[in-house]
Amino acid sequence: MGPVERREVVVVGGGPAGAAVAIGLARRGRDVLVLERAPSWHWRACGVFTSPAAIAALRRLGLEATELEAVARPVPAMRVETASGTRFRLTYGDDGSLRSPAVGLDRSRLDPLLLARAREAGAEVREGAAVREVEAGEGRVELADGATIEAAMLVGADGIRSVVARHAGVVRAAVLSPRTGLTFHVADPSPAVARDARMVVFEGGYVGLAPVPDGRVNVGIVLGRRWRERLRSVGAAGIVGDVLRGIPPAADDPVDWATADGSLCDRIEGAAPIGHRVSRRHGGRWILVGDAAGFLDPFTGEGLHRALVSAELATRAIDRHLHEDRDALPAYDRAMAARFRAKDAVSLLVQAFLSRPVLFERAARRLADRVELRETMGLVMGDQTPASRALDPRFVADLLRP
Repeated sequence: MGPVERREVVVVGGGPAGAAVAIGLARRGRDVLVLERAPSWHWRACGVFTSPAAIAALRRLGLEATELEAVARPVPAMRVETASGTRFRLTYGDDGSLRSPAVGLDRSRLDPLLLARAREAGAEVREGAAVREVEAGEGRVELADGATIEAAMLVGADGIRSVVARHAGVVRAAVLSPRTGLTFHVADPSPAVARDARMVVFEGGYVGLAPVPDGRVNVGIVLGRRWRERLRSVGAAGIVGDVLRGIPPAADDPVDWATADGSLCDRIEGAAPIGHRVSRRHGGRWILVGDAAGFLDPFTGEGLHRALVSAELATRAIDRHLHEDRDALPAYDRAMAARFRAKDAVSLLVQAFLSRPVLFERAARRLADRVELRETMGLVMGDQTPASRALDPRFVADLLRP
């Protein structure tokens, strides 16, 4: 083994969670190195639709209003549509003024912006640095080019296929049955118009349509187990065509979905299985953040907000740990569990409904008819109120009442 480079903190993964940790620790005066495997940003399967809570977290990182306007397109509501035509709108607490709406994000601008902010804070960012091997207990990584780096603290921010989590031995089978995600963008004929995102549920899956900046609509398709053979036989492009042609026209949606598969803005990216679970989020010299620390359900839009919250909690924990606070890392794990336990339960409840179309249809009709139920669900899914409100037996009973 050649010479070993020694650093205080090494962050594996330069997505939003990794960049946020790097920003926070560098601003505290820590020596931070970010290893990002891609030599430059490219489109890959990731979340783009998020609630106002994620925008608040980006503001806490120091992003200015003009920067947020460039990367985030206001979305008044998420409209959920069932296979039988029932519709309801989740407004995430916005009063209609668009003061604090949900947004569709341009990840091609947001991700590089956060990495640039990490550099400005004093972190070193190495792009094109792919990690090949990890000795998590030693805080050591070996890169594809043969270089070895050892850190006092190793941060796994490398997504649902986290090499850090895998080598730490904490990856566990997903709670939900295997699902496949496909994602890409199509052109938006009315890019200046603020309009609802759509979540269209079909047999065995759903498709999310989120307007984003730069004249595009992000399409995210999630397929359950029953689509597996069809995916093998016709491929991703064939599935995309089938799903897009099945999206019903809507008066406020200018995209012609019947022909949209012929004009994709980028290539189809996939992820399978979507779910990811770990038995714990830390060890003696390592910690997991973002999707690497567990990801459950894209239907509830949990990804980016959870990633940024985990980064905030991890930043404080790492700084305390490096000040020799022995409880700092276990406290991070406890804080993450406490913060997201109820939200995970709501996500599992939503998936249970989705797997039973009759129940989902009944719940959708109740949400369409009852403003108070709909507002509570929107606030919960948008991380604007404690998720435990949606687990109250009275709420669930009201949701299922004929």
